[in-house]
Parts: sequence; structure tokens; C-alpha cells
Amino acid sequence: MNPTGYREYRTPGLACSWTAALAPDAEPFVQRVLPDACVDLIWAAGGLLVAGPDTGPMPAVMRPGEEIAAVRFAPGTAPPVLGVPADALRDGRVPLRELWGAEADRLAEVVAAADDRRAALVAAVRVRMGPADPLVGSVVGGLAEGSVRDVADGLGIGERQLRRRSLAVFGYGPKTLQRVLRFQRALGLARAGGPLAEVAFAAGYADQAHFAHEVRDLAGEPVRNLL
Repeated sequence: MNPTGYREYRTPGLACSWTAALAPDAEPFVQRVLPDACVDLIWAAGGLLVAGPDTGPMPAVMRPGEEIAAVRFAPGTAPPVLGVPADALRDGRVPLRELWGAEADRLAEVVAAADDRRAALVAAVRVRMGPADPLVGSVVGGLAEGSVRDVADGLGIGERQLRRRSLAVFGYGPKTLQRVLRFQRALGLARAGGPLAEVAFAAGYADQAHFAHEVRDLAGEPVRNLL
């Protein structure tokens, strides 16, 4: 059982916002974070941190007495807010101060002083949010149904250009993005109780063995450990 009281909140315009807290008398807790193509902006007592997008499992350590408030950007939506291409953040944990300078410190102070830190962080992020890159919906939707070539053809661009734009927007090339999105889709179906063979087929894997291999590659452990 996760002892942090991790809780997600539906938040329009974002994948979600979330909170977590670990009791002062608890043992340090390590959570394995799995690739989801998202980027998180996380507030803790030490300031603001940008996490992801990840290509493999990443350990996240919570210490006794620590409280966290965070927002999670849906795939492809973080760069306009953070001001950097997503591939500059891939597999990274970057202090927001390195991206925003003193503005990050001011925001951290505002969030720390708020009665509802999660709401304060959401409000600050929304001020910076603008229209999403039109590439986002086309690529995410297209990769769920077809190949990288199909998506590039549908957009009227070459595969190399699609890869360059995908790296900047999502942090991954389209093939990696497709793998991560398929993995998350399958994981959701499996956690809902679907038989693994049916889950593999529904998510677009060649067979259950292909699904198992991809889970081990992206999560670092067998699928049964994730259910």
C-alpha cells in the first residue's frame, strides 16, 4: 500500500493535479514512476521541480514529513508553459529555477504560503497556458490507430520532420511515443481486470508475449507486479 496518501484531482486543461504527504514518523518511501509521456511540475519544501517525460522507470523518494503538490501536463502540452522543448527534460528532474530563474523562487513562495497549495500551483500554471500545438492531437490520435508513416502522411510532412517536431513537443520521437502511449493504454485495461491476452490485443500488441516484453522494457518488472 502506498503510505503517501497520493491523490489525483481532475483538472481541466491538465492531465491532472495531485497531492501526496508522508507522515513524520513514517519510513522514507520510494515510488517507481512509470513512463506516461507526461511532464509534472512538483512543489515541495525545497522548491519547484520539473519531472519527465521518462523513457523508463524512475525512482521518486519521499521523506518523512514531506508534503507535495503538483500538476501533470498531458503529453505535448508542457513546452509552451515551461518555455523549453520537451526533449530538454527527457528522463530529467530539473529545478524550475534553471528554467525560470527568480520567477520560480517567487512562485515557490506563493505556493508555500497558500492555504491550498495545489490550487495555487494550478492557478499559476493556467496563467501561462496557451493553445496547444495542433500537432499534439493529430499525433496522439494517429499513433493510436496507425504507423508513424501514416501519421506523417496525414500531416503532409516527412518522417524526419515529424521526428524533430515530436522530440520538441513530446520529448520522444514518434516511435517511442507510440510505445509509451500503448503501454499506458494496456496498463489501464489490465488494471481494470481484463485478461492479459485480451488486453494485449486491444492495446495493439502482436500477442501477449510482445506485451510482456514491452512492459519489462518500459517498467523494469513484469506486468503482474503493476496490477
